[in-house]
Amino acid sequence: MNGSIYASKPWTALLSEAQRAPVHPAETVVHAFRAAVDRAPGHPALAYFDGRLTYRETDELSDSVAGHLAAEGLRRGDRVAIMLQNSPHFVLALLGAWKAGATVVPLNPMYKSGEVGHVLKDAGVTALICSDRAWESYLRDTVLAAPSVRIAVTACELDLQTTNDPRVLGFERLPAPGPDDRQADLVTVARRGLAAPQGRELTASDVALISYTSGTSGTPKGALNSQGNIMVNAERQRTGHPIAEGSAYFALAPLFHITGMVCQLATCIANAGTLVLAYRFEASVVLEAFAEHRPAYTVGPSTAFMALAAHPEVTREHFTSFQVISSGGAPLPPALVEKFREGFGPYIRNGYGLTECTAPCAAVPPEHEAPVDPVSGTLSVGLPGPDSVVRIIDESGADVPFGEQGEIAVRGPQVVSGYWNLPEATEAAFPDGELRTGDIGFMDAAGWLYVVDRKKDMINASGFKVWPREVEDVLYTHPAVREAAVVGVSDSYRGETVRAYVSLRPGADVGPGELSAYCEERLAAYKYPREVEILTELPKTASGKILRRELRSPR
Repeated sequence: MNGSIYASKPWTALLSEAQRAPVHPAETVVHAFRAAVDRAPGHPALAYFDGRLTYRETDELSDSVAGHLAAEGLRRGDRVAIMLQNSPHFVLALLGAWKAGATVVPLNPMYKSGEVGHVLKDAGVTALICSDRAWESYLRDTVLAAPSVRIAVTACELDLQTTNDPRVLGFERLPAPGPDDRQADLVTVARRGLAAPQGRELTASDVALISYTSGTSGTPKGALNSQGNIMVNAERQRTGHPIAEGSAYFALAPLFHITGMVCQLATCIANAGTLVLAYRFEASVVLEAFAEHRPAYTVGPSTAFMALAAHPEVTREHFTSFQVISSGGAPLPPALVEKFREGFGPYIRNGYGLTECTAPCAAVPPEHEAPVDPVSGTLSVGLPGPDSVVRIIDESGADVPFGEQGEIAVRGPQVVSGYWNLPEATEAAFPDGELRTGDIGFMDAAGWLYVVDRKKDMINASGFKVWPREVEDVLYTHPAVREAAVVGVSDSYRGETVRAYVSLRPGADVGPGELSAYCEERLAAYKYPREVEILTELPKTASGKILRRELRSPR
């Protein structure tokens, strides 16, 4: 490693003095939260439509959640699964679980019964905190099949606000749990005034999250994000962005996703800011929240910014309060960055990370704009931080020269120790503690990192490599295209051929043949899509990533 050409960290020359300086993060998120309570007890910690909770109120309510969990038998180190949307209930559950000494297992609210059941059993979950509607519709039966779950708490996400916006909160209130029901109500528990249990303080080395991810391949695995992993990245986010303490952070990314957890929630807490929550992404609701709360920061996938830019009521005024807008979790096309800046003002700052490196391991600093590779047209994902070493390696793990493609490998304090109960997968993905990401990329001599694509998404057309990102980036330059995804499909002559799926901007009128010809003019003959299919919407994860694997499946 010492002989690596990347060990000199050329990217640090482009970082500011403040960005290069060592950071001294709080030991855990709870320590950072308590420091914020001490500094700004009356400042709003959470804003949820017309509801507000101050730091002091959030502290007291989450103390009581911790006290309830302990009274129900939760022990230090037990696992608490949280399956909620972006609401104050998620934050109270999260802080309460950590104050009780637990490890949190975040669950996507879109998971079906089988997916939830797998995680509950695999992680040996002791307590489940979920919405009351999910509990009543299928989670009660799922929990019965997971014998480790002894504690259940449900939340009505209509609580803690009175707006009841029908665009996202258009559901009926269910009857509150009774004394004979297995589950307790989260807000009722939080308002009991219970004390958090003593002697359960977590440390930086304790596992904060078991974050289930597909990892570099295969079935979901639980990445072990420590409290220290979270806080070092949160503190790097705080010190690297010129955002005043107490500012509003808009939660565009889901909090159950590592990007939302670290770049929004933990960073906001470290900065004693106000976390603005809007349940789930709905473009008109988000734009109204921008106008009301005037946030200084947000981060989200490129698909969210596409949807905001396409909304008929969007104006430049919606974005004037932002000091930093970041993108992560999905590829950011250069054409979108320029269209967004031209239309609305802000420059969207690219970033790159994985669950296994606790969100970002590279980002575009506020003093710079990401270069575009002149050969491939790929937008750089940014510069690594001063604590990290990012290498580009070949199949044997040896460095490749600057400018050449290989697998991206990451070493640093944000990289997790491994996967839950999977020693062989851990050894394969983290040889000697270095994360092998499964992403193909390259780095220029100045230290700018470029992500080309996932290893497994490469298309082999007549022996030629085609990276879907390159074709997608060309499609995004067409004025009619809103979203694009490119996959390889079986072809009897070429082995694989390139197929593109696109959705169109409102009012656009273009045919598949025109889009194929547009790409043919701009790409080598083996790269352009022979087949183009126009869809109303492309399938996405809850965090906004377009699901190429669903498009590859027979339709």
